[in-house]
Amino acid sequence: MIRLFKVKEKQKEDAENSSGVVPVKKQSAGELRLQKDITELNLPDSCNITFPNGKDDLMNFEISIKPDEGYYKDGTFLFSFEVPPIYPHDAPRVKCKTKVFHPNIDLEGNVCLNVLREDWKPVLNINTIIYGLYHLFTEPNCEDPLNHDAADMLRDHPHVFEANVRMALEGGYIGDEYFESCM
Repeated sequence: MIRLFKVKEKQKEDAENSSGVVPVKKQSAGELRLQKDITELNLPDSCNITFPNGKDDLMNFEISIKPDEGYYKDGTFLFSFEVPPIYPHDAPRVKCKTKVFHPNIDLEGNVCLNVLREDWKPVLNINTIIYGLYHLFTEPNCEDPLNHDAADMLRDHPHVFEANVRMALEGGYIGDEYFESCM
């Protein structure tokens, strides 16, 4: 019985292709949900969304964040989002493409944000993640770090931390690590 359905599907596909009609690609539930999330985005003025692969590839996009307060004020940080096909049941994979001296972002761009890990629930959306990322720049969290040196410095020597963040934003070395200007 199963083979019969496969044969019929193949015949239908062949008929569509021979008639010159391009078959319409069905959108997955994840793509439909993501499309809804993107149309309902309520981004702050300091955030921007782009689609480097074009608007046909909604599952991969970039968000730039330019905080207007806090340690990271005036820096511009680019994040790539890779949304899995089973979204919203799995959280998107988010990487920071801008090298930054930050307690919650390591030097490889991995992001420590609870809504991307253990606190992810299908009722959350892309807007929630973007606001969470923005919040990391206005109030970095030294209690749940990926970059332990930055977290220790923020906790124990906030003035030194602030000077190092400025150095990194303007372009320079912190220890042996070079940061390109992101201002």
